[in-house]
Amino acid sequence: MKAVGYTHCHPVDHEEALADLHLNDPAEPRGHDLLVEVRAVSVNPVDAKLRAGADPGGEPRILGFDAAGIIRARGPQAHIFGDGEEVFYAGAVNRPGSNQQFHLVDERIVGRKPRSLSFAEAAALPLTAITAWEALFDRLRVPRDAAPAGSAVLIIGGAGGVGSMAIQLARKLTGLTVVTTASRPETRAWCERLGAHHVLDHSGDLAAQARATKLAFPCIFSTTQTARHWRAICDIVAPQGLVCAIDDLATIEIGRLKAKSAGFLWEAMFARPVFGTADMDAQHRLLDEVSRLVDAGTLRHTLTRHLGAITAANLRAGHALVESGTMIGKAVAEGW
Repeated sequence: MKAVGYTHCHPVDHEEALADLHLNDPAEPRGHDLLVEVRAVSVNPVDAKLRAGADPGGEPRILGFDAAGIIRARGPQAHIFGDGEEVFYAGAVNRPGSNQQFHLVDERIVGRKPRSLSFAEAAALPLTAITAWEALFDRLRVPRDAAPAGSAVLIIGGAGGVGSMAIQLARKLTGLTVVTTASRPETRAWCERLGAHHVLDHSGDLAAQARATKLAFPCIFSTTQTARHWRAICDIVAPQGLVCAIDDLATIEIGRLKAKSAGFLWEAMFARPVFGTADMDAQHRLLDEVSRLVDAGTLRHTLTRHLGAITAANLRAGHALVESGTMIGKAVAEGW
């Protein structure tokens, strides 16, 4: 089968940063696994991070943590789906990725593809939808009902893949005022189209801008540049509030939250599948609900760049977009 992978770490502009490969087809699915014929994949920051910093020592490693495709076989304990169903999912970071024609994935982290979307549009959603959903509803414990007047959620980095989903989920499923950040006219416009009530400029004084809204921020979700904005975050968060981050932080002044009895949490969407948690199937249920919300017109896909076929050259272009820090929404490759 065709696949795209890497054998050593290289800069994204190196011709061997990613390579077109021919591999043996995966083994027959066991346990809860599905064998999925992959039709489309998307590029996420985790792909670029691993390609640049996790050297496989010459053995091919297949990346890719978003996919949409068709089930071709099922393991003996896989009972959620039937053969031939169209699905979408984000996979697991401790297993081979989805940048291959046929892929094994545990059905407990797989959802039914939205009927209203193409495979490419659907592939843009899973990882960012899971991350945003878990951050808002599992980590920050945002209630899915009415909120106190004047209460808001601040989403730092609204135009990226995760921010794009977090804005929509917060606007459509909660009663909070949705405040996000963007620094360019095109990213501001994107956030407003997705439903943000207010868009702050993260290149300026975030704390002053947040105060000017006259809102209280019991929850803050930082999708990027958390260390850079940490002091502002600590100033903005309400007493007894919560802050959730997804980016890597070497050090932060966590003590700045103490006076407010505020808390800090991580969101790592691979935690459930990597550790096989008892509630691992929550991601299946989550993705099925996202699918229903998309088909109902409540949520929209975030595909903004179609890269072409699933080839090394096209995925390198996707990695370069991610690494540029200017990507809006998601980049997807489709077909072999």
